Amino acid sequence: MSATIQVPHPIPEALAERIAQRFRVLGDANRIRLLDQLRDGALSVGELVERTGMSQQNASKHLGVLLQAGIVSREKEGNRARYAIADAGVFDLCEQVCGGLRSQARDLDLLFQA
Repeated sequence: MSATIQVPHPIPEALAERIAQRFRVLGDANRIRLLDQLRDGALSVGELVERTGMSQQNASKHLGVLLQAGIVSREKEGNRARYAIADAGVFDLCEQVCGGLRSQARDLDLLFQA
């Protein structure tokens, strides 16, 4: 669990841009799937390809975006690289989003039952 910080209000423009950039990085289903696979520990691109069904090129591209954003880290092992979560706070965000989706689904179910 990451520490809670007080976000300034109003949010300064430069900070708003950094937050928006983080959301853009996380706004791809393939990247979410890669992060989910890395939740239990470091994996190579080949292992991630096998687990997700993505092509190696596609997985590598998305891992590069996550690496540049500081969300994952990369450690070289010979001619291979293993990726790991560098910022576990992304899982807090995912839990928040999933909680909101669950709540919306319950509300929608209630509307159909009425």
